[in-house]
Amino acid sequence: MDNIFRRLGELRLIPVITIPDAKFASELARILTRVGLPCAEITFRTSAAEESIKVIAKSFPEMILGAGTVINIEQAKRAMNAGATYIVSPGFSHSVVKWCLENKLTVMPGITTSSEIMAGLDYGLGVLKFFPAEISGGEEMLKAFYGPFKEVKFVPTGGINPDNLNHYLVQPNVLAIGGSWFVKEKLIADQKFDEIERLTKEALVAIHNV
Repeated sequence: MDNIFRRLGELRLIPVITIPDAKFASELARILTRVGLPCAEITFRTSAAEESIKVIAKSFPEMILGAGTVINIEQAKRAMNAGATYIVSPGFSHSVVKWCLENKLTVMPGITTSSEIMAGLDYGLGVLKFFPAEISGGEEMLKAFYGPFKEVKFVPTGGINPDNLNHYLVQPNVLAIGGSWFVKEKLIADQKFDEIERLTKEALVAIHNV
């Protein structure tokens, strides 16, 4: 397994972060590393994503830093050049997957069907994003995938929260979960960093209790 995925599997929780302004990036990274969660998926849902990745990559090189919501090659290039070490897509883009593999960049495309899993296997991918998890069958769908695809690991995101995270983490084919409930964009915009730290600590306790 890819070293990045091995480390994410050890952490079990990936903060999926939408940053409204890059000026908040350092403080977020500082909080995550301080509480023992040195990883982040910075989504390309705002114009601040690229600069935020640059800031974190420069100041916190120990972080496992991914770029999320990457839907085309142009974004993948920008993310890599900014310092992202892996790429996450909400769906399965053959062009993005091919480009990442050609450039030796770890990639995790999103899937919801067996056909997409098989496409991932055709590219030699052993870890896939399951998105949007809750409305696509949740843990029951993951159980169904386990039968024919025991060798594949998934990172479910979308609708995961403290009330259902244990349902996912107990599945044998779940590498880690991705979530935003503890790093919500509004909390970031309102600079409620103490609240973000508290919620992140609570999330880590919940993860370790599963």
